[in-house]
Amino acid sequence: MAGITWHYVLKFIITGDAGVGKSSLLVRLTDQRFMTNPDPTLGVEFGSKLIEIPEQGKIVKLQCWDTAGTESFRSITRSYYRGAAGCLLVYDVTSRMSFMNARTWLEDVREHADPHLTCILVGNKVDLCEPSSPPPSPSPITHPATTLKPRQVTTEEASEWAREHDLLFVEASAKSGHNVDQAFEDASRDILDKIQRGVFDDDRSPGVKLSKPANGNVALNQGSTRAVCCS
Repeated sequence: MAGITWHYVLKFIITGDAGVGKSSLLVRLTDQRFMTNPDPTLGVEFGSKLIEIPEQGKIVKLQCWDTAGTESFRSITRSYYRGAAGCLLVYDVTSRMSFMNARTWLEDVREHADPHLTCILVGNKVDLCEPSSPPPSPSPITHPATTLKPRQVTTEEASEWAREHDLLFVEASAKSGHNVDQAFEDASRDILDKIQRGVFDDDRSPGVKLSKPANGNVALNQGSTRAVCCS
């Protein structure tokens, strides 16, 4: 799709405990694939993607920083929070501890990111949840077996917590792709709405920039990821 220009560049951060699937969500967004055994993120990793918000007539470029979820990298990852306009706060629906720790991650983000930051709470790994009803008849196409786990965080509890803390909310699966694009699109819509209302200033908000590609020849489905050295 040639001749596409984007209207805004939005800085996103992806944060949460180690092992909740942050890197897998980013790779699913940018490359539309699933990493079975991803290496732990050391410091930060970067990915970008063009997405279209048709009802607002905008194309935005997401610049996403996937941050490490371990305490040893906390001082490094905090520096990438600065100026972020959007945040995916990720927990694992089969790990109650990761949900409880989301409170600390949210405090950290709100302390260091743009004060008008849009944050969406993402309950990842719904594909691992034990079904509440018998599964459908097996497909003739066989797939590798998945070890199911009991859900430890209900949709209702997470949704209520998100409302209390002024967060958007969605449950997703990096493995199947369920609601991954939706999470980024919902957050982007909210940021664009804030831009229209004058909450974000294009000239003073580092996480929101008016921009056009240099050659005006960009594919809308363009996505890329690259590791960023932290040493």
